[in-house]
Amino acid sequence: MAKYRIRGARPLYGEIEISGAKNAAVAIIPAAIMSGGVCRIENIPQISDVTMFLDILDELGADIKTVNRHTMDIDCSGIKIPRATFDAMRKIRASYYLLGALLGRFGEAEVAMPGGCNFGGVRPIDQHLKGFRAMGAEIRIVNNGVIKAKAPGGRLKGADIYLDVVSVGATINLMLAGAMADGTTVIENVAKEPHIVDLANFLNSIGADIRGAGTNVIKIRGKEKLGGGFYSIIPDQIEAGTYLAAVAGTGGEVLIKNVIPKHLDCITGKLEDMGVEIENREDSVLVRRTGKIRKTRLKTLPYPGFPTDMQPQLATVLCLADGTSTVTEGVWENRYRYMDELVKMGASVQVDGRIAIIEGVPKLIGAPVQAHDLRAGAAMVIAGLCAHGVTEISGIEYIERGYEDIVEKLRNVGADIEYVYDAPKISRSARNIG
Repeated sequence: MAKYRIRGARPLYGEIEISGAKNAAVAIIPAAIMSGGVCRIENIPQISDVTMFLDILDELGADIKTVNRHTMDIDCSGIKIPRATFDAMRKIRASYYLLGALLGRFGEAEVAMPGGCNFGGVRPIDQHLKGFRAMGAEIRIVNNGVIKAKAPGGRLKGADIYLDVVSVGATINLMLAGAMADGTTVIENVAKEPHIVDLANFLNSIGADIRGAGTNVIKIRGKEKLGGGFYSIIPDQIEAGTYLAAVAGTGGEVLIKNVIPKHLDCITGKLEDMGVEIENREDSVLVRRTGKIRKTRLKTLPYPGFPTDMQPQLATVLCLADGTSTVTEGVWENRYRYMDELVKMGASVQVDGRIAIIEGVPKLIGAPVQAHDLRAGAAMVIAGLCAHGVTEISGIEYIERGYEDIVEKLRNVGADIEYVYDAPKISRSARNIG
């Protein structure tokens, strides 16, 4: 098994270029199912979640051609059967977007329940199913967690839907379903994240009529068919935020390139509160930290609030702050499993439900730690970069679900990070042969 080995306590200097947004890519790729032609999609990140999604489309019957490392031509006109129950479906959370895409195009879908990161609880999809039912779908959950959904008459109907909680996943799935529904769909209390807007822009580029993405209400006039098109995915807000946090923790100065600075306001504002210098440029952000890290209060909220996907990274930096910080997780329950790993490195933290109290310490010490999920894994990388001594991180398959070339990018700014591999164990009987 591969691990990362990091020799830390080195400031970072140089430039890092940000890849396409993971959360946009895993929504836009299944959205291509609804197209009646070829979709050329640029700025696709080379991460394992995307690779698995492309494999799923291939299994369904899509024709996928590689133009270059970050550009694909996807033709889903050859998909005939709206059934996706392969093993790969259970490996990524976003596979549930196939429900909305297949229901929208075919009026029926059979999809295996998804997997992905485990924060210690189940990510419910009740709001997704509530919306599909409002649009006329009949839904059953059968053996092994397979969802079967069908619209009588072969096409969903436009409906007025109010989400009981702000849900990124439900917003995306219902946008997909509504794009080809019969009539107008209005979804209220929706998520506003940048990748929601990116998905709407992609769908509109292939002929959909979606308005209001990025606001509280999305209005969709369904179309009978959608065409092909050309689209470039936005830069990854969370990848950029992770490298900003890394520089905040280690010190140094790095130019984060290929970003939309406005998307980072919710992150950079909090970093400035912590004593980090931020300079916004046209499509880049310069981050610098030379003084002490200041304590702060941090609460995660739906966008444009501070993103839950950045909570572990900034909490890790706050382990080195001057004073006591408070972190409140306002989106997901039980997202503090990684705190036990930070304690192994000398952090002083106490967790009570959704609240973590972090007492800053002079330094972290390298130790063997484990990535429990994608963003917690990124936090372990930041902890290793900050720590004195050697840190080895296992479970890196979680990290590579969402970060393209993370080892190379960090090496390019002066980090001492490498892959290491456990030697295969040889059984006693094999050792005794000969």
